[in-house]
Amino acid sequence: MKRILLLGVALVLCSVAWAVGVETLNGTVKCNGRGIAQVVVTDGESFAVTDADGRFELLSSVDNSLVYITIPSGYGVASKHSVPQFWLTKEEGRASYDFELVRKEQDDTHHGFVVIADPQIWHEKEFPMLSEGMADIRKTVEGYDIPFHGICCGDVISYDHTFYPKYNEVATTSGLDFFSTPGNHDMTLYSRSHETSTRLWEQTFGPVCYSFNVGKAHYVVLNDNFYIGRDYFYIGYLDERQFAWLEKDLSYVEEGSTLFVILHIPTTCEARDRQQFSYDNIANVMTNAPQLHRMLAPYNAHILSGHTHTTYNQIITDSLYEHVIPALSGAWWQGTLCTDGTPRGYGVFEVDGDEVTWYYKSTGCDADHQMVVYAGAEYPEFEGQVVANVWAADDNWKIEARFDGGKAQEMERFTAYDPQARVMYADREKLDHPYVYPSAADHFYRVVIPEGAKQVEVSATDSFGRRYTQNISL
Repeated sequence: MKRILLLGVALVLCSVAWAVGVETLNGTVKCNGRGIAQVVVTDGESFAVTDADGRFELLSSVDNSLVYITIPSGYGVASKHSVPQFWLTKEEGRASYDFELVRKEQDDTHHGFVVIADPQIWHEKEFPMLSEGMADIRKTVEGYDIPFHGICCGDVISYDHTFYPKYNEVATTSGLDFFSTPGNHDMTLYSRSHETSTRLWEQTFGPVCYSFNVGKAHYVVLNDNFYIGRDYFYIGYLDERQFAWLEKDLSYVEEGSTLFVILHIPTTCEARDRQQFSYDNIANVMTNAPQLHRMLAPYNAHILSGHTHTTYNQIITDSLYEHVIPALSGAWWQGTLCTDGTPRGYGVFEVDGDEVTWYYKSTGCDADHQMVVYAGAEYPEFEGQVVANVWAADDNWKIEARFDGGKAQEMERFTAYDPQARVMYADREKLDHPYVYPSAADHFYRVVIPEGAKQVEVSATDSFGRRYTQNISL
C-alpha cells in the first residue's frame, strides 16, 4: 500500500513538472480562409503537422519564445521590410497561433535565388553603397521570368544593431524577401551566454534555425556562431539543440531531395580543413562540421556560407558542395574588391526541379565578368607567367591559355595574392579598418609565357559549359 501511495505521489509530481515545463499551443495555417494540411510547425524543439483543416496542436517548452512554420512549396507569407513573417512570439494566455499563407502567382518548381554575405554596415556613410548593391540585384532578377527570393549568410551589420531597420529598408529596394541567418557581428556582445546572444536578432529577423520549401527544394537556416560569453570571442560550432532540431526537420524531407543549408561560418574553406583540424582556425570554420556533413549525406546538398570575405567553392563529396560567398561589402566597404581580389557581389542560383546551376555576379559588372588576367611584364610577382584570378572556379572548371592563336594549354592552379587587392589595401592609414589586408587564395591559375609570344587568350569554362574569355597583349 505504501509503495502504491508513493507511486501515486511520484506520478502527481511528474504531472505537475510536465505541466510547468510544457504548454499546449493550438493554432491554424490557412490561405484565403482555407486550412492548409501537412504544414510543419515548430518552436525550435518540438514539431507538429497541420491536419486536413489546417489545425495543429504543439506541445511546447515554456522556455521557447517563438512558434513558426516551414513555409510549404507554392506559398509565401507576408513580409515586413523584406523579412518574411513566418513566426509568432509566444504570449501568455494567447488562445490561438494562426498563420496566413499567400499563394504564389507562379509555379515555383523553377525558381531562383540571390545569396549575399556580409553586408556588414559599420557607418551611416556605407548605406549608399549598400543601395547600389541592392539596385544591382534588382536589375539582375528583372532579367528572369521565374520567382526569386533572397538569402543572407549573416553579418548584416558590424556592431551597431540599431542599423537593422534601415538595412531592411534598403534591402526592400531589391524587390526580394530575404531569409537570413545571423553572423558573428550580429551577436549581442557581453550577453551572459551563447543562448542569449541572438535575442535581439530574433526580435527583428525571427528564429535562428528554421526551414522553408520552394519548388522541390528544401532550405534550412542554421546559426553556427557560438558565443563563448567573453568580449567578442566566438567559435564556429553547431550546438546540439540545432542538431536535434535539424534531425527532426529532415525527417519530413525525402532522401535524395535537393537541400540548401544556410549558415555564416563555413564548414570548410579548403581541403586541408577536412584533413586536419587546427585550433588556429577555430573561428573561421565550423569545428564540428563532419557531424553536419554526415547528416546531409542522404541528400543532394549545397551549403551556403560567408564570413571570410573571400571565395571558396568546395566539392566536399559527389552530393555535397559548399559555396563560400564573397562579401557584398567587399573588404568592409573599403574598396571594390574582397581581400582575395574577388569583386564584391553576390551569388545567383537557378533551381529547376532538382537541377541547380549558379554563377557569381560582381556588383556593377556584366554577368560574364568571371576573371581577371595578369601578365608578368606588368606584375613582377608573376614574372614570365600569365596568371588568371578565376574567383568562382572549382575543380570542375577548365582554365586554358592560347598564345597567338595556337594550341590551348591547361593552366596550373596555385595559391597567390591578387595584385590589385595588394595595391588597394596597402596603405592602412587610409582605411577605416586597419586590420584589412590582402589574403592569399587558391583560385589562381598560371602558365609560362612562350618566348616571343605577343598575345594570349585565357578561357574559363565553368561546370555548366559556359565559357568566358579575356585577351591581353604581352
